[in-house]
Amino acid sequence: MANALEINESNFEELVLNSDKPVLVDFWAAWCGPCRMVGPVVEEIAGEYSETAVVGKVDVDANQDISVKYGIRSIPALLYFKNGEVVDSVIGAVPKNVLTSKLDEAIAAKA
Repeated sequence: MANALEINESNFEELVLNSDKPVLVDFWAAWCGPCRMVGPVVEEIAGEYSETAVVGKVDVDANQDISVKYGIRSIPALLYFKNGEVVDSVIGAVPKNVLTSKLDEAIAAKA
């Protein structure tokens, strides 16, 4: 079972921007209660979508430049990337089916 990748400033371009698969990035922090609720769901999605998408997490405290670049003001914030561009986003703790339906859309969408 695949785990969500730990994404940081040194690997963000390689794992997210240059990915040939859609990418779901969970912006989170250890002190954030709703992030702790979303975290296990993101891990489940990472396992379920290991063949069709990249799933990763960015610790906003450790990677402030990425957070600022993408305008992350409240967390959890989940951004969906395709071909290096943000194609969708979810802010806050939402049910798993909301997260997976948006990922399914990104996978289904042609370039």
